[in-house]
Amino acid sequence: MTEGEISQKDSLVNQATEAPVVEKMMEALTLYGIKIIAAVVIIVVGLWISKIIKNCFFNTLQKKKVDPTLVGFLASMLHGGLVIFVVISAISKLGVQTTSFVAVIGAAGLAVGLALQGSLSNFAAGILLILFKPFKVGNFVKAGGEAGVIVEVGIFTTEMKTPDNVQIIIPNATIMGSAITNVSAHPTRRIDMTLGVSYDDDLNKAKQIMEDLLAADERVLKDPVATIAVANLGDSSVEFVIRPWVNSADYWAVKFDFTKAVKEKFDAEGISIPYPQSDVHVFQEKSS
Repeated sequence: MTEGEISQKDSLVNQATEAPVVEKMMEALTLYGIKIIAAVVIIVVGLWISKIIKNCFFNTLQKKKVDPTLVGFLASMLHGGLVIFVVISAISKLGVQTTSFVAVIGAAGLAVGLALQGSLSNFAAGILLILFKPFKVGNFVKAGGEAGVIVEVGIFTTEMKTPDNVQIIIPNATIMGSAITNVSAHPTRRIDMTLGVSYDDDLNKAKQIMEDLLAADERVLKDPVATIAVANLGDSSVEFVIRPWVNSADYWAVKFDFTKAVKEKFDAEGISIPYPQSDVHVFQEKSS
């Protein structure tokens, strides 16, 4: 066999050996190329859809007039969750097992949840306060064992200012876990007062004086009509209840002014407001 024939034979052998390798490489490139393209498509389309969902969610909350701080926070949380889902889906398309990733994320979420249990409860309560709005900034509220004007409703805490200008910061979970009394919820309020007069005084005259004082005060509403009635026969006095209706902003001013005015008028008209007193009867035994 000549050298040319040997060389030709070796060439044929090499071509026969390389052919399966090339075919396998082409198959691998084709397979992984499709997976890579699919993963890229998933990421591009997924990020586009997640952005649309975020914008729709953001606009919906804005139309419902939800607090802007909460709107931005919730929209960012939603977008972040969607991005994580898209990335995991793309990695899974490449043939990578994502079960471990999901397990790690779940374990991390559980650990963070346990570590921040109190903060998360305050966060959830803050969302409920902002969404359902049992009160708003400027309202006078009794909640969480405290009373004051609402200064700010935050994600985790609510800030109040007491009538004597003291700042109070209450965890939102404490507020949601207790009764909430919103004094400023309605434009009008009823003042409940009790006043006692002597048993010896003219009850009709005392009632007329109180009616005249309320009628002369322009801050007292004509509708509903104020109630003035004998409510109780006490140990030392006949007790009247006085219940006028006023605008919420005039509540304390009317109450203070009426209390002063009725005392001065009673003094001028000779009607007494008796002190608590008891009758003591002394019996003297005759000595034998």
